[in-house]
Amino acid sequence: METKTIWANLASSDLDRTTRFYTELGFKTNGNRTEELTSFLFGKGNFVIHFFAKARFESSIKSEMANLEKQNEIIFSISAASPEEVDQWYLKVKEAGGKIYSEPEKFEKGYTFGFADPDGHKFNFLYWPGM
Repeated sequence: METKTIWANLASSDLDRTTRFYTELGFKTNGNRTEELTSFLFGKGNFVIHFFAKARFESSIKSEMANLEKQNEIIFSISAASPEEVDQWYLKVKEAGGKIYSEPEKFEKGYTFGFADPDGHKFNFLYWPGM
């Protein structure tokens, strides 16, 4: 057997706020906006992240979602073309209302910073030579 596609499903406590945040960052919508879902495409491969209304998400997983102020579910890494581009994303994320949890810094051969979206989902932008 071979898997066809992989995507991520996350919860949102406010779909309008989530839509505004990722739109302000310049990510393209996936065209799947409903009362229970907003969806975006990430990277050249168009990795899909669906953001479901919290109640719908918890109903699907048959449990409560993680408390993202105290716990982590995952950290998505997004590649950048240069350290300067990482810094540009840093400013853009701050302007859009993202919470910086890790200031820009050198990381081994690369350069990175980390942020959480308005619901606490964690991401980092990373420049890594050769990536």
